[in-house]
Amino acid sequence: MWKRLISLSLTFGLAAAGPPVSAQMVCGLHESITGTLESTYDEALVGRGLQSGTRMLEVWRAAEEGNWTILVVHPDGLACIVASGVAWIDVPPRPAGVAASAYPTVESEE
Repeated sequence: MWKRLISLSLTFGLAAAGPPVSAQMVCGLHESITGTLESTYDEALVGRGLQSGTRMLEVWRAAEEGNWTILVVHPDGLACIVASGVAWIDVPPRPAGVAASAYPTVESEE
């Protein structure tokens, strides 16, 4: 009985000490991850930019479903999913000369 109690305590204690599942990034070859985004989730590349001298950030989204994914791409072809979600909303560009605080970014659906 005590052996079982101690082993269960150790097992759950070690599991609690690990990082949360949401904090673990999924990484793989860029071609593999983007192929899955295209074929399974109907996402397409909508923007990219350099995050640093060695990393590029890509934003993928599905036009109709609203799901989205953000990738960090390394020069060796490794890509990591750093964020993903649903309910993407395109925000129209702010007209020149209009302060950001005076420009509504999301319209209320009341």
